[in-house]
Amino acid sequence: MIPAPYRVRSRRPDRAGTVTLVLEPVDGACPPFRPGQFTMLYAPGVGEIPVSISGRARAGGYVQTIRAVGAVSRALCHTPPGSLVGLRGPFGTHFDLARAAGLDVVVAAGGLGLAPLRPVIRELAAHGARYGRISLIVGARTPDTLMYPRELARWGRRFDVRVTVDRPDRAWQGPTGLITGLVGGIGVEPGRTLAFVCGPEVMMRATAEELLRRGVPADRVVLSLERNMKCGIGHCGHCQLGPLFTCLDGPVLSYDKVAALLEVEQL
Repeated sequence: MIPAPYRVRSRRPDRAGTVTLVLEPVDGACPPFRPGQFTMLYAPGVGEIPVSISGRARAGGYVQTIRAVGAVSRALCHTPPGSLVGLRGPFGTHFDLARAAGLDVVVAAGGLGLAPLRPVIRELAAHGARYGRISLIVGARTPDTLMYPRELARWGRRFDVRVTVDRPDRAWQGPTGLITGLVGGIGVEPGRTLAFVCGPEVMMRATAEELLRRGVPADRVVLSLERNMKCGIGHCGHCQLGPLFTCLDGPVLSYDKVAALLEVEQL
């Protein structure tokens, strides 16, 4: 429950009010993490929030992308290099890439949901021979809110990457509309497909249902849920989803375990 001191080694403003921080421990090394896990980040004097880990920096340290939407996230986004923050974790379940070996992999990301999926995509890009066909489908509200555009271009040279936006600008030449509209174009083979999905809850439900409609089993559609986590270790109950605690049982869970729970309004 006691945050460890981490120093902001670098701060990079991204798009649409997001900032990427590289954090390094003041003492020792960062604990190992698995794709999909999160930390509890503390802005001194302001508070603590859960933030997904979006990578490990080349020189060590966690990479975490944060959107300024509240008091704590705004304070973290404005933290200059050299400053200290508090960190607990990593916590939670992870995307099981070992399970994907030999299978076709679909990665579906909506908005900031691309951040926790970034380590998954980087692993797929680095070790593509371990997997079957790899497809990445990404949705954003507008072209200027699209996360990691340079990395998307690099990944597009390694496997099938498709991007759609809700509201195009004059320069946009790609698809428009919901991310579910991209599922048909990637040619899903349901018997050999594993999907990793992260984004707004309505987007995840719609994408999961579209994959199920095309024959992908519910236990092979894996979501990363977002809830109001406070302790990260299952003590406070803030992130309870029916019988589950998102910080312990999740945030990464297969759709067969959460589909019925996500249908309950305000659960």
